[in-house]
Amino acid sequence: MSESAGNDPAPPAAVTAPSRPGRGIVYAVSAYFIWGFLPIYFIALAPTGPFEIVAWRVVFSLVFCAMAIVVTRAWRAFAAILRRPRIVLIMGAAGALIYVNWQTYVYATTSGQVVEASLGYFINPIVTVLLGVIVLREHLRITQWVAIGISVVAVVVLTVGYGRLPWIALLLAFSFGLYGLVKKQVGRNVDALSGLTLETAWLTPVAIVQLIVVGVTTGITFGHVSVLHAVGIVGVGVITAVPLLFFAAASRRLPLIVMGFIQYFTPILQLIVGVVLLHEAMSLERWIGFALVWVALVVLTIDMVLAVRRDRRAAAADATRSAAATEAAPTDPLPE
Repeated sequence: MSESAGNDPAPPAAVTAPSRPGRGIVYAVSAYFIWGFLPIYFIALAPTGPFEIVAWRVVFSLVFCAMAIVVTRAWRAFAAILRRPRIVLIMGAAGALIYVNWQTYVYATTSGQVVEASLGYFINPIVTVLLGVIVLREHLRITQWVAIGISVVAVVVLTVGYGRLPWIALLLAFSFGLYGLVKKQVGRNVDALSGLTLETAWLTPVAIVQLIVVGVTTGITFGHVSVLHAVGIVGVGVITAVPLLFFAAASRRLPLIVMGFIQYFTPILQLIVGVVLLHEAMSLERWIGFALVWVALVVLTIDMVLAVRRDRRAAAADATRSAAATEAAPTDPLPE
């Protein structure tokens, strides 16, 4: 998944008044499909290492976003955001978190650990719920606590299966969960294109330093392998920004609950890529751990569906009572 903003909550309007759901599903599936096959793209960039890939990803994402802002004439909205220092600083924090996510993810995919990376995005929704308790002091329902408990057991089982703590999965899940939490602070004030532009602008100095370090150690590969390889490096900017824009378009058209279901499309594809295409080992303990995570996700999803239905029934009941009160009230309280 982009990992960038793939976990951003859909705008509230998408829950109550979705429009063009067919087109929204196409956008959502396209975004998650691209994110699901990102491991193959990054592996195809060999012999480029993960640190060089991420550095170029930042640079060319910024270039692509700048061009997109010019082409779509979105500079006024972007300039308005720049005049709000608080939002700019928040986007800097978001950029730092997505950098950790990107670097961890690319390292995982280029070092033969795609399955563990997929695990990170499977447990991300559960981590998001846990962060709500820790950071936002939210009160969880019993079923949500059950899901978290099952996930803890799954991590223990996977630790036994891997012979170590699945740190890649946990780092991906927590960095992406915190990223979504930070982005929630700006809500709908920052669109997807402006957000990615600001994040990559903050990260560009880091990327430049990273390229310098790579250049004096292992050596820069960009421009020294082949024309096709160079085009692939440049393309990391496009393949980063495009699914993010698809996701934003889908969020405006689909209910939040639909987006919640479709988001599992990415880690399922990543798991298939890791096991079927890349032939990564899956021991019995790993299968049991993944199965426990899936059970936790089923519990969490059922809880979410029931909660949405309860909220809708409550909203409908409130609307009915309001309409009845309006009809009962005198329409003209003044005497004849």
